Amino acid sequence: MLIPALVSAAAAALCWPEVRARDRLRPRPARPAFGPVRRARLLVVPVAAVVGFLVAGPAGSLAGAGLAALGGHHWRAARERRARLARADELTAGLRLLVAQLRAGAHPAAAAEGAAAEAGAAVAGVFRDMAATVRLGGDVAAVLRGHDLVELRAPLERMSRAWALAERHGVALADLLDAVRRDVERRTAFRRGVEAKLAGPRSTAAVLTGLPVCGLLFGEAIGSAPLAVLDDGLVGQLLVLVGAGLLAAGASWTLRLTEAVQS
Repeated sequence: MLIPALVSAAAAALCWPEVRARDRLRPRPARPAFGPVRRARLLVVPVAAVVGFLVAGPAGSLAGAGLAALGGHHWRAARERRARLARADELTAGLRLLVAQLRAGAHPAAAAEGAAAEAGAAVAGVFRDMAATVRLGGDVAAVLRGHDLVELRAPLERMSRAWALAERHGVALADLLDAVRRDVERRTAFRRGVEAKLAGPRSTAAVLTGLPVCGLLFGEAIGSAPLAVLDDGLVGQLLVLVGAGLLAAGASWTLRLTEAVQS
C-alpha cells in the first residue's frame, strides 16, 4: 500500500497548477495539456520512487522520490537561467531596431510596431503594447512597469523610467532607450561570463553528488553487498534516509551559492 500511495502523491504534486490572480484575469494561449517535457516530469518522481523501493525498500522509495524532485528543481532553475538570457537578447535586438527607427525620424508608435514585427515572440508583445499605448495617448511608462514578463522585470523598469524621463523633460527618447539597451547588453554579457565560470563548480558538485551511488555500485561489484545492508532492518533504512538527506542538502546548498553569485 505504501508504494501506490507515494506514486499517487508525487503525481498529484507535479500536476498541481500554478495559478496566480493575474493569470485568472488574462486570457492564455491554448497549448497541449501534456507536452513531452511535462510528461517526463510526471514520470521521473514515481519511477524514481519505484526504483528506490526495489533497491532499498521503503526508505529507498522516499529517497529516490526526493532526489528526483530535487533534480527536477535544478533542471528548472537551469532552464529559467537560459530563458532569462534569451529574453534579454531578444529585448536588446528589439531596442536596437526601435532606436534606429526613432533616430531615422519615425513616430514612436510606428517604430515600436516595426520592432515588434522583427523581435522574438517572447518580447514582441512588449513592443506591440507600447505601440498601441502611444497611438491611444496612454501612459507607456505604466504599461512597461505592469508587464508580466518576469525575466525582464528589471530592464522593463529601466525602459519605463527612460520613457517617463523623455516625456517629462523632453530628453531625446532614442538616446535614453539606447542607454538602456547598452546596459542590458552589458549585464547579459556579465551573466554569461559568470555562467561559464560556474560550469566547473556545478560539474564538480554533480560528480560529488553521484559518488555515493557509484560507491554502492562498486561495493556490489566486489561482492560486499551494501544494498543488502541498507535494505535489511531499521538501521539500514535510517542510513538510506540520512544519506539521501545529506546529498539533498549538499546539492541544495550548491544551488543556493551559485544563484547568490548570479543575483
